[in-house]
Amino acid sequence: EFSTGALGHALPYGAGIALASKRDDHPRRVFVVLSDGECQEGSNWEAFMSAAHFGLDNLTAMVDRNRLQQGARTEDTNGLDPLDEKLAAFGLEVREIDGHDFVALLKALEPSTTGKPVAIIANTKKGKGVSFIEDRVEWHHKVPSAAEVTLALAELAG
Repeated sequence: EFSTGALGHALPYGAGIALASKRDDHPRRVFVVLSDGECQEGSNWEAFMSAAHFGLDNLTAMVDRNRLQQGARTEDTNGLDPLDEKLAAFGLEVREIDGHDFVALLKALEPSTTGKPVAIIANTKKGKGVSFIEDRVEWHHKVPSAAEVTLALAELAG
């Protein structure tokens, strides 16, 4: 396991592990979760390109596509759409899902069927199910008060 603080480090690291595993003939599969805002870092695109070049079908990158980042919507900061077409153009097997659907998520995590690295675009809503948080940019970094936590838990309980 590896957790990065700086954006743009996890996917290159994961691609390196996947490449080393291939060269060592190790059956390891490598999974990387990254945000859509993080996809604005050039190092991720270099890692996607390298992963395709080296045929890293043991690498799965899941992009949490909630369309929000620190301070703004991703498309207002640096447009990523059409993300699926861009990832495919870089040579990845793209799987787009509802990121809140656990059955779809499990299916999307299955091994590559094309010999290419897998990119999962998990379309989500930040704060899903909590009326005052859902799809609100300020909650990217805001901490709820005790009263807001109680309200949020009540809404989620339904």
